[in-house]
Amino acid sequence: MISEEQAKQHIRELLEFIGEDPTRTGLQDTPDRMIRMFGEMFRGYDPAQAPKVTTFPNGQDGIIYDDMVVDCGPFYSVCEHHCRTFFGDYWFAYLPNPKGRILGLSKIGRVVDYCAARLQVQERLVHDVVEMLTEALGTENPPLGMALMMRGRHMCKESRGVRKSGVMTSTYLTGSFRTNAQTRNEFLSYIDKSGNV
Repeated sequence: MISEEQAKQHIRELLEFIGEDPTRTGLQDTPDRMIRMFGEMFRGYDPAQAPKVTTFPNGQDGIIYDDMVVDCGPFYSVCEHHCRTFFGDYWFAYLPNPKGRILGLSKIGRVVDYCAARLQVQERLVHDVVEMLTEALGTENPPLGMALMMRGRHMCKESRGVRKSGVMTSTYLTGSFRTNAQTRNEFLSYIDKSGNV
């Protein structure tokens, strides 16, 4: 592993490579700013920054919940092929096991953010999120199914290469969402009502 100072030197060299002068006033602090930015953008590599996924026993408050729970929000990540941003919206749903555990709702977004904070491809990102949430709920009485759809705009496509706008959709379905068309269609209906990127 290289040191922070070595990383800053490599950034200066990259600035020179593109034809810039890393000693000019506007760029003198850029290597330091980029190192700090990398620490934030790529915190998904640091296990110490992984979110603690709070779960609760289903029925502990007198209500056993086994209907669909849906959460949605924005996501931001960086494409591993060209190191360009991709971003958009996610829709997550799960069916709690009546004998299992319930996810703390705010933790879903935190897991999405953590898994997205790595060099990624959208197809892997949907798997990473679902697998981390499934693991948090345990294997004794796992959820009856999980679903995640992400729709993202990719700057590696829009700002270079083909330079065309468009939205990529990736899904990962487990359990009843994969095997039961009615469950899957209910999930998709929530997405249709909430709109696109």
